[in-house]
Amino acid sequence: MSIVEERYEKWVNHPNLDPRYKEVLAEMTPEEKNDAFYTTIEFGTAGMRGLLGPGTNRINIHTIRKATQGFAEYIKEHGEKACEEGIAIGYDNRHMSRELAFDCADLLAKNGIKAYVFESLRPTPELSFAVRHLGCFGGIMITASHNPKEYNGYKLYDSKGCQLVPDLAAQVIDKVNAIDDELAIETNITEDQKKLVQVIGKDVDEPYYENVLSIQLNPDVEKDITIVFSPEHGTANVPVREIYKRTGYHDIPVEEQCTPDPDFSQTPTPNPEQPGAYELALKYAADNDADIILVCDPDADRMGVGVKHDGEYVVMTGNQSGAVLLEYILSQLHAQGKMLDNPVMFNTVVTSDLGEKVAADHGVETEKTLTGFKFIGEKVAKYEQTHEKNYVFGYEESYGSLIKPFVRDKDAPQACLMLAEAAAYYKK
Repeated sequence: MSIVEERYEKWVNHPNLDPRYKEVLAEMTPEEKNDAFYTTIEFGTAGMRGLLGPGTNRINIHTIRKATQGFAEYIKEHGEKACEEGIAIGYDNRHMSRELAFDCADLLAKNGIKAYVFESLRPTPELSFAVRHLGCFGGIMITASHNPKEYNGYKLYDSKGCQLVPDLAAQVIDKVNAIDDELAIETNITEDQKKLVQVIGKDVDEPYYENVLSIQLNPDVEKDITIVFSPEHGTANVPVREIYKRTGYHDIPVEEQCTPDPDFSQTPTPNPEQPGAYELALKYAADNDADIILVCDPDADRMGVGVKHDGEYVVMTGNQSGAVLLEYILSQLHAQGKMLDNPVMFNTVVTSDLGEKVAADHGVETEKTLTGFKFIGEKVAKYEQTHEKNYVFGYEESYGSLIKPFVRDKDAPQACLMLAEAAAYYKK
């Protein structure tokens, strides 16, 4: 029997198999069976991301339990304090995200670990914020970021609110790989264990919003701009529009894309790196003579930008929008006498050198990291402890940026507020 047949038979005949998968497994073609079982879904340095469905090479209730049990073993290895500090859990609009998040919370509780799980979908950066705000040992985010609707995923965070860097991820991976039977993991918990699960919501939203509002450099700027905004059916809808409401910016939402639809039915793609993400927003912009277009990916860590230029709307690259944000922030810090000592800006090795030139022009050092915002987050945490340098901005070419490091990941709500302010300032 081949490894594919062996794994398939194990799943089909296992007493703990989630019933919803039985019919799907029974109707699999040989090609589908091979793809679903030829390997186990890789738990890598960026967590897991893959197609939803039954199988060892898929995102499903059983493979997520395996990852979470491995993470639980890692947490328990760090002692009782780590278990008491617990894990914050967030999730986006995708199929099964909420179910998987609450299942993770139950499994952690079964392992004696406190779990804080959001009541409803929230942006990835708010999960990063929640980890530090609640003093947690780490975090879990159920999301596949900007991937197509057929996908979901699983990201892990450390106590600094930063995605696990490779050396820490390797320790978790070893624990995950040591689990032989993902189907044997159950999440039935006792009444006492249920007390370890705490649902969170506005108690974290408000502090997060207050921190986002604190990034403003010119809060009294004349807000004579019109913004067309799309959350691409994802988590940015509530926080970004709430922040605009509180700050007085006029946003026109792309209504068809504001519902948290896991099928992304009103957009060709939820990825702001692809032109299809802007199709409907461009129509709204033309109809409303908008100044700028802002598009966030489903988990609201990336922000794409379109701007009216010579009567036409142009979608900027991440290198361009990042450089605009950088120039605005640094110029205003200088103008207001607020530039920090030993300032440093971070970007990645695949980001263009335009930002580096902007930073140099303002007397700010640039440090480049490996690709992945977790490496920027790691640097932020390091300098916060050593005080050698002071963070002023971080970004990467794939539309991710971080204005203030109360979050340790890309933060689109922050970027949407600062980009709106920059547009209003320059228009004035």
